[in-house]
Order: sequence, then C-alpha cells, then structure tokens
Amino acid sequence: MIPLTLAQLTDAVGGTLVLADLDTPDTIVSGAVDTDSRAIAAGGVFVAKPGEHTDGHRFVDAAVANGAAVVIVEHTVETPVSQVIVPDAVGALADLARVVVARVRERGDLRVVGITGSNGKTTTKNLLARILQDEGETIAPRASFNNEVGAPLTMLRVTENTRFLVSEFGASGPGEIARLAGLVTPDIGVVLMVGMAHAGGFGGIEATFAAKSELVHAVRDGGLAVLNADDPRVAAMAPLGAHRDVAVRWFGRSDAADVRATDVEVTASGTRAEILVDGVALTLHLQVLGAHHVMNALAAIAAATALGVDAASAVRRLETVELAERWRMQPLGSERVRIINDAYNASPDSMAAALRTLAQITTPEQRTVAVLGAMSELGEYAEEEHDRVGLLAVRLGIQRIVVVGADARRMYLEAIAQGSWDAEAVFFATADEAYDYLMGELRDGDRVLVKSSNSAGLRFLGDRLGDSFS
Repeated sequence: MIPLTLAQLTDAVGGTLVLADLDTPDTIVSGAVDTDSRAIAAGGVFVAKPGEHTDGHRFVDAAVANGAAVVIVEHTVETPVSQVIVPDAVGALADLARVVVARVRERGDLRVVGITGSNGKTTTKNLLARILQDEGETIAPRASFNNEVGAPLTMLRVTENTRFLVSEFGASGPGEIARLAGLVTPDIGVVLMVGMAHAGGFGGIEATFAAKSELVHAVRDGGLAVLNADDPRVAAMAPLGAHRDVAVRWFGRSDAADVRATDVEVTASGTRAEILVDGVALTLHLQVLGAHHVMNALAAIAAATALGVDAASAVRRLETVELAERWRMQPLGSERVRIINDAYNASPDSMAAALRTLAQITTPEQRTVAVLGAMSELGEYAEEEHDRVGLLAVRLGIQRIVVVGADARRMYLEAIAQGSWDAEAVFFATADEAYDYLMGELRDGDRVLVKSSNSAGLRFLGDRLGDSFS
C-alpha cells in the first residue's frame, strides 16, 4: 500500500482510531494489506474480516506476530498495535482501495482497465498484464481475485510508480460489478461475453446481461468500452456510455471488429490465428490451447493498443505466455498420455469450448477421453445445460466420456440416450473411483480433458492424472 498516516487511513475507512502506546495519528503505515494473517509481513495492515466458517478477529494475534502494524477490526480487540474500529471490515477494505487508487491517480499516470464476462476473465487479465508489464509497473489480480475482497486487495497493491491496474470483476448477483468497478471508475472496460455462467444466481440470461453491463456504466466519462462484436448481447452494450462520451472498440471474428481474427487453427502445441489490428495484418502463435483463447487474446490486444502499445509488440509478448492460469487448459502428463486440466471453472460455453478443443487437437490414431463434472450456479437451467453437454460430447465423437459426481449425472444419462452405451460413457460417484478406473483404462496416445466447476473438485483429479503420466 502507498504510505498513509494512521489518521489518513482511519479517515479513508470512516473508522475510529485506537492508538498503541508508541503510535500517533501521524505514524505512517505502508505495508501490504491482507485479510489472511498468514500473508501479513512487517508493517502490514490486517483486515479482520468475518467469514462463513471463521472470524478474522481470531487471527489478530497471528497477524501481529507476523508483523502487522495496524489492524482494521469491527470491535475492539486486545492487541499491542493500533487498531481502527469500523462497522464493516469488507466495506472498509473497499473504501481504503477507493482512496488509495484515487491518490495514485492524482499523482501520476495510472490507467485502469476493468474486465468482466461470463467466461475468460482470468485468462484475458493475464494476457493483458503480460502485454502491459513491459510498458511499466502493472498490477493485476493473483489467480481469480475478482470479488468483494479480492478486487480491493488487488487495487491496494498499487504504488506511486504503477502505470497500469488491471482489475477483474466477477459477480454472483446484480450490483456487484457496479460496486467493484465504482471503486476505480476504469479508463477502459472490457466485456468478453454474456453466457450462462452464474445464470442461476442472476435469475436468467437477461439479468446476466444487465449485470455485465454495469462495467460499461462504470467507465469514466470519455473512457473506452472494449466489446465483443460477435456476442449480440455484448454488442447491445455499445450505446450505454454514449451520453458520457464513452467510445467503443470492437474485437472478434466479425468484419466490423477493430481487432479481429481472420483464421484460427488449433493444434496440440497451441493456437494460431491471422489477425487484423486496425487493418494491420499480423500472425499470432499462442502457446495456450483452444480457439476460444483467441478471443481473449483479441480483447487483450484491443485494450493494450488503446493504451498506446504497438500491436506487433503486443503479439510478440502474448506468444511468450505458456499457460493462461493453473487449471485452465493446463497441459499435464506427457506426450504418451496428455492430460488437459481445465477444471477450475465451467459453464455451458466454456465446457463446449473445451470439448471442441479436445476434438481438434486429437489425431485419428489417438483417443479422446473427457472426464466431466458438474457446472455450478446454473439454477433452474442446470438439468437442461448438463444434458446439452452430454449431447455435445457424443456429437463430437468423444470416445470415452467419464462423468463424475451426482450433480453431473445427467451428462452421463444423456450420453447413454444418444447411443454411448458400449462402455463409451461411464459414471462414478467420486473422483477416487474415477481415478482408479482411468488408471486401468488410459493407454498410449490418449488425450484426456478434465473439466468441471471448481466446486466439483476435479482439478485435483486432473493433477493426480498428470502426475501419474508425467
């Protein structure tokens, strides 16, 4: 965090300051801010956030032992360091992030990019950060720090020298993106797609559209919206910022896109695309697997070039990215048996993209194996969308369909209904059972996709399989 006096910090969060013996209101704190006591280091600021299963106030002593200089708490605690009492620790975290980012903006040339979408946020964030880091100090979320806690923690990592802040905005309901993006009023807002991910929480696809639109509304006056020209719902967001002079920059496969792909080829070693950036032709060789990642790359290029990065430089930097993120189309195992672990998140769109990639990268002498778990947060759409995945797997000719977990069982039933009854489709209640089966079933030349939502836990099954065949 940038240096603040205890008085300034207290004012930022609207709290009450209780000073330790050796501190004054002018005592400066500048350490990192965190809600995890284990991550606190010397001079840090610990935010005691109440949680579903535990209470951060229980870990104040541990944070102080690790070097916390001040703690933000919801009630007075016994501690040798200064404490700031607030009614809502999570709200205080957001307030502090708003103030810190505003101060850095006032002093320098900080530019803020916000990214949202039903799929692809984390990959696009990582790709954009890779492009921008060669231009100057760039702060981007670790993993998927995109919620009411993770987003402010990322914002609080900015320094006086930060040139770019890339924020990822996720949401499980209406209003969350508006609140998070409102902390920083992005210069550029990137909307990737509007799909069925979290549709259950939002209440349907139109509610999802409204929620993702909140980012366009949050872009600063005179800013830029980077929108997917191929997604009709995203394209419909174009007029939303017009009254505030928010310009639009398009990406996609459409001829109307400012940054577009004209040809895409997916192989086991990566993804190649011919692209046009404002009419300039370039070839992109991504090491990241999957045609769907070309769209993420186009979005990153569109945002980066709007920030002044040369298009050819942006492409060269993207070509150095070997992995978008752990558990996202992550190649494991070996050439003998290749495991693709894509089980951190899953939605109908990302499940379909992963299955198509599996089919595309497998040669005729190799065998396709899909290990599939449940897609979460689909609400009333869950049964229908799981059926669609089972149907798609059969239509793509996936040779072994291994469905894991009761919540995913409809995929198996649909695959059986579509004709995959001769041991082509199997079901297991647990990942351990699936692992035992796969260890006896997999053979040289198999290409194995492991895909599910985080809650299904199949990412760990993917890791086990990767270790077993490495």
